[in-house]
Amino acid sequence: MSLPLRILLPGLLFGGLAFLALRMDAEGGPSRQLAFALLTGAALGIVLQRARFCFLCNLRDLVEARDPRGVLSILAALAAGLVGYFVIFGMWLPVPAADRLPPTAHIGPVSAALAIGALAFGVGMAIAGSCISAHIYRLGEGNLASVFALGGAFIGFILGFLSWNNLFLADLATGPVIWLPHHLGYAGALAVSLTALAALALLALWYGRATPAQPVHQAGAGAALKSLLVTRWPPIVGGVLVGVIGTFAYLRFAPLGVTSQLGSWARKAASNAQVLPDTLYSLDTFRGCATAIGEALLSPNGYLISGLVLGSLAAALASGQFALAVPSLGQIARNVVGGILMGWGAMIALGCTIGVLLSGIQAGALAGWVFLVVCTTGAVITLFVRRRLSA
Repeated sequence: MSLPLRILLPGLLFGGLAFLALRMDAEGGPSRQLAFALLTGAALGIVLQRARFCFLCNLRDLVEARDPRGVLSILAALAAGLVGYFVIFGMWLPVPAADRLPPTAHIGPVSAALAIGALAFGVGMAIAGSCISAHIYRLGEGNLASVFALGGAFIGFILGFLSWNNLFLADLATGPVIWLPHHLGYAGALAVSLTALAALALLALWYGRATPAQPVHQAGAGAALKSLLVTRWPPIVGGVLVGVIGTFAYLRFAPLGVTSQLGSWARKAASNAQVLPDTLYSLDTFRGCATAIGEALLSPNGYLISGLVLGSLAAALASGQFALAVPSLGQIARNVVGGILMGWGAMIALGCTIGVLLSGIQAGALAGWVFLVVCTTGAVITLFVRRRLSA
């Protein structure tokens, strides 16, 4: 694609998004929230695509290539979001009283079901090659294999709904909701969380090898444009931007999450097919990526996801990285199987690497840390097994 088209097409796409958002904002009421969700998703899609922000890919870079930069990007996103969230908490809930939780924050129960869901998700994303959020932004890059991963996740959600009542009665009903500020205060929880992230960063740097020095770009408008549109953004910059976007999203409409809309569609489809139980015990009372059946085609989360795909598409077109990639039968099978595991795990854990891990840790939820440890363990073991089998 020629350079003028690489600039023109994303420009037209951005212009269309901005026009649509302005029209929605002018309508007032709930449409303003939807407009903000759409633009937030577009900004997130640009950052994810340009910084290659993917939990599995970044973890694989460290485990297999001993490149710590991607993992440092994730830790930077968590740290930036932690600071942003706690500033908001201080305004909305000055005293973290034991009987109160900040509104809508993803602070879920700690339970064996959470660990099982996180393990399934970690194994699934290692099989499918990416987490759910990365498969969504890779749709914008033309990766058709991601369609099968998301289709598998759709099936996994339905299987998760069918598993819910038994898991709720056996475990989830008694799982404690642990919010760190309840026990440590805001300052203590923030200090402990940032210290843990710093320790993980040091561990990643210790395990990783020194990465090659990045080439020094020449000064000038052309070089600056290339750095912005073509060259991969520095991982730390991408991570901080993800944390900032997550903070703004929480302030304006909801914590970041990418499975709510998909789960809602799966729940509605299963309900229409009359395969769901009459009651899903207490599901809609838990914090996390909600999957309630709605009348509208797209919820705020749906607008976020739509903006994410379009933002990624614009960034991929501008960088020349858009290319339709037709998967092989083996890739399709792996993505479907991995997607099913991710969908089931995300439904049981009430979110994925964005909704539980990222937004949960940023909110000071112990559940987010549990998801991080167990999901990472499952992914690393699966990567090791896949590497041994292919050797």
